Amino acid sequence: MSTPAYAAATPKAPLAPWTIERRAPGPHEVQIEIRYCGVCHSDIHQARDEWGRGIFPMVPGHEIVGEVGAVGSAVTRFKVGDTVGVGCFVDSCRECGSCKEGEEQYCTGGMTATYNSVERGTRTPTYGGYSTRIVADENYVLRIPASIPLDRAAPLLCAGITVYSPLRHYGLKAGDRIAVVGLGGLGHMAVKIARAMGAEVTVLSTSPAKREDALALGAHAFEATADKSTFRKLAGQFDFILDTVSAPHDYNAYLGLLHRDGTMILVGMPDQPVPLGAGALIMGRKRLVGSLIGGIRETQEMLDFCAEHEVASDIELIPVEKINDAYERMIKGDVRYRFVIDCATF
Repeated sequence: MSTPAYAAATPKAPLAPWTIERRAPGPHEVQIEIRYCGVCHSDIHQARDEWGRGIFPMVPGHEIVGEVGAVGSAVTRFKVGDTVGVGCFVDSCRECGSCKEGEEQYCTGGMTATYNSVERGTRTPTYGGYSTRIVADENYVLRIPASIPLDRAAPLLCAGITVYSPLRHYGLKAGDRIAVVGLGGLGHMAVKIARAMGAEVTVLSTSPAKREDALALGAHAFEATADKSTFRKLAGQFDFILDTVSAPHDYNAYLGLLHRDGTMILVGMPDQPVPLGAGALIMGRKRLVGSLIGGIRETQEMLDFCAEHEVASDIELIPVEKINDAYERMIKGDVRYRFVIDCATF
């Protein structure tokens, strides 16, 4: 099926209209008519080949929501008309320990990313959600609860699960004190989800101008980290720190804000190594850990949790022809808090 899309033809090229061929669904596959696709900062990194190993032409997009348009002959989980989504990956080896335990994101054979990857078996490139339809195995498709506005549900499939997974895994509970570092696409979801889990949430940001937004999103407090006295004032105050920042910054300073046995979780990935002093961990028996999205089972759990607690992403809906402008605005931090493409505009 010829399918309209937007693609980067070469590294660093502006995205432009392109046509891709989507196959008819196989026996265990569903065809999804895409309504909305979120714009993740990793789309920029990959479309500009900043992480290397880019496959071009590239159609980005891994925050995909829409309706089932067709199903394969053996599909049992979905029917035509169901509201569904696809996140960061569309397949995995299904045989390793991680896959069998529902942690497909850590597949030792390598998960098949929704775009900029190759399909198992055929080795054909995968193309993402900056398009009008996608075909995926039913085992890697999520059901979107009806109570979540569909355009605001799209970013949950990356930003939402990226922050939900470590909070669940490392045991955030009601009454815990957590600091969220950075108030962007990830940070704003972290505030909402941690608050829904019953935690006491403080936002830490270099930008004092974000104070009002942080409190409106549900944070109990806001502190500006450009003021170095903040680190003295908050020393030893938090049970958890969720660090969403991808720019280089001083992990040692933030570790000083943890209480004894506290945990600092990295979900942002700076492009340069960050120095770490052993004393920052030893003096207080602290943990510095990392986390990558979540598996299919946990992502569905996250969607159901968000539906129950009325959590959704704050978005700016854009026509697809504005995608290059959106990229430039994202780099400048000029979005509150996630761009979402209206795929009816293709």
